Amino acid sequence: MMDKKIQFTVEWLKALATNAGANGLLVGVSGGVDSALTAFLIKKAFPDHSLGVILPCDSHPQDREDALSVVKAANLKHVEIDLTPTFQTLSQTVQCQLENLGEWNKEQERLSLANLKARLRMSTLYLLAQNYNYLVVGTDNAAEWHLGYFTKYGDGGVDCVPLANLTKGEVRRWAAHVGVPERVINKAPSAGLWSGQTDEEEMGTTYDMVDRYLEGKDIPEKDRLIIERLHRRSEHKRHMPPKPPVFR
Repeated sequence: MMDKKIQFTVEWLKALATNAGANGLLVGVSGGVDSALTAFLIKKAFPDHSLGVILPCDSHPQDREDALSVVKAANLKHVEIDLTPTFQTLSQTVQCQLENLGEWNKEQERLSLANLKARLRMSTLYLLAQNYNYLVVGTDNAAEWHLGYFTKYGDGGVDCVPLANLTKGEVRRWAAHVGVPERVINKAPSAGLWSGQTDEEEMGTTYDMVDRYLEGKDIPEKDRLIIERLHRRSEHKRHMPPKPPVFR
């Protein structure tokens, strides 16, 4: 059954790209299991027209090593573009300007800079995508999609999300099945937004709890409330920007 589901997803990716008039697919490879599985899927869909993009951005060196192990295991063509200098120049320029005005919000600093990293990566992926006439493939799983655990116009800025119906547990099982390196499958999920950051600490609940919630299973009340609050708060991320009704 898993093979059939994987092949169904691969065929869906092929049809999506073909219908869009695209030549192939690319994905940002972070060193985590979601992007690793996606890398294997796009390679299956377009063996000769798929690309893994490694984008260090003031990142932990191990993430780069894990990303390299993924593209090697998938036999996926890749490019690496270090965004650290760009990130530092832009963030320092904006911070300096706002500090001079006395308006730099220190409380929002960590999150705003983390989101800047995601948006720089998105812009780079689309620059490459236009060069190759590829679609940008997202990596969000069902838990992340439900919680809105992605940066708007950052890692959420993609052309498709092939993993959005898969729980985190399913992602790990598919990843093991297709040959993703074991270290990548088992590492603590992290968006690499700041030193020591982990997804579950930031969310306030675990992927296991979100998976159970999405599967209709009972979970502790405190986890249910967190999940439902994050889902409500992130509703805007799952829709196009709103517009006013037509004035008549």
